[in-house]
Amino acid sequence: MSAYFEYLREILKRFLQDTGEFLYRVFITPWTDVPGNVAYYNNALQANIGSFGFWGWFFWVLFLLLSLALIGGIVYVLVILGRKYIRFVKKELDKEQLGHQIERLNYELYQAVQEKDKILNLKVGYMGLKPDGLDEESQDTLNEIASRFPKLVHVDSIYRGVDLDIAPYEGLSLEELCNAFRNYASSQLQLFYREDVIRQMFAGMATSKLIILEGISGTGKTSLAYALGKFFNNDSAIIPVQPSWKDRSELLGYYNEFTKKFNETEFLRVLYAATYRKDLNVIVLDEMNLARIEYYFAEFLSLMEMRDTSDWLLDLIPAPLSSDPVNVKEGKLLIPQNAIFFGTANNDDSTFTISDKVYDRAISIFFDDKGHAFDAPMQEAMNVPFSQLQLLYNDAVAQYPVSQSAYDKFEQLDRFIIRKFKLAFGNRILKQIETFIPVYVGCGGKEVDGFDFIFTNKILKKFESLNVAFLKEELKELDTQIDRLYGRGNFKMAHDYIEDLIKNN
Repeated sequence: MSAYFEYLREILKRFLQDTGEFLYRVFITPWTDVPGNVAYYNNALQANIGSFGFWGWFFWVLFLLLSLALIGGIVYVLVILGRKYIRFVKKELDKEQLGHQIERLNYELYQAVQEKDKILNLKVGYMGLKPDGLDEESQDTLNEIASRFPKLVHVDSIYRGVDLDIAPYEGLSLEELCNAFRNYASSQLQLFYREDVIRQMFAGMATSKLIILEGISGTGKTSLAYALGKFFNNDSAIIPVQPSWKDRSELLGYYNEFTKKFNETEFLRVLYAATYRKDLNVIVLDEMNLARIEYYFAEFLSLMEMRDTSDWLLDLIPAPLSSDPVNVKEGKLLIPQNAIFFGTANNDDSTFTISDKVYDRAISIFFDDKGHAFDAPMQEAMNVPFSQLQLLYNDAVAQYPVSQSAYDKFEQLDRFIIRKFKLAFGNRILKQIETFIPVYVGCGGKEVDGFDFIFTNKILKKFESLNVAFLKEELKELDTQIDRLYGRGNFKMAHDYIEDLIKNN
């Protein structure tokens, strides 16, 4: 046994000696030559310092400064890298801690919901009531708690049994409706809009479910949509768009697998409420181009391209339950036809450019100045059923169809643009013309002005993607071609737009 301990002592002694020698060689040995090197540098300097002369001293000082700067730069870079590494590590730790806190809060929220359910059940049992014996308000509260969509189920309870039918106005025309809204905005809200802007808006609502109001700040874009809700006695829902929006979950919400609840947004609540109402429902996406529209609004853009409106279904949840909202069928919500989406857009450095995909599907109205005050008779708000508004649109399409000669002129303009600018507009724009122009005429406008609006906002807007600086002569030819087809004094919007393109490029 003593021999083994002697062996162990020798092994440990030699191991510690080898470890010490290794550390000495790694950390001490490289520096043992430093004093000798310093002495060598000093001896070399002393041996040659007498014959340096002026330029020798100059370059010696310069070399010394550069050496010090190099050493200082290396130290500085190492310090910066060290600080960044420390910050990175700290940030990652903070993220991890934040994730743990979110998990803890979600769990606490889940526990609180469970406790609330237990307390409510105890109260019901204490009162000797069964669910069937509860009053209507208590039953609604129970349904909201039990449902995965508490906000939407609350909407169900608000509208249950409410008579929402609206009597139509006798003898109402589109032109009278436009004038009444313009007078209401002026007399009641001190908001002043040109007649052509109001006609463009109503014709746009007949043509597309998405109306884009764009231009410089302070020209009354949001106010127009706000005033429309007030006029129809159904306040517009203003939904502020956030720069972080990247997909449909920002707009509609999402199902939380942990809490087993759907995180409903205000947008979804308002859209769902429109399924009960009989009037027009205006939903405003304020500052809609703070994020990319084709990202978060992509599903709506695709659905609204379908001819059959019964296919406008939003998938909310895969597995339906009996406690889901009444108008959510098989986990899907049908986009109601009485909902219209307005988007306001400022054109500045803080926003994204609206893509052609969005412009092609929407009707865009540009605001370049504030409205000028005018005297208007006092006008009260009107309760107009959406069915009557749709009937007015259909009557206008039947009463004021686009003439073949107007189509022929527009086709000549199309061929000219293809030949000179290699741009073409598709069937979607022609389809929109079939509705927009007749409704614009029904609102009191001229057919040629309707074509002017479509041509400027649907076709000329695409010119911004071209290198206009090399196409000034072609733009002047286009200006002349418009006068030849439509006569001088017409197509004012197009002429002004072309003039701005030539002037600014």
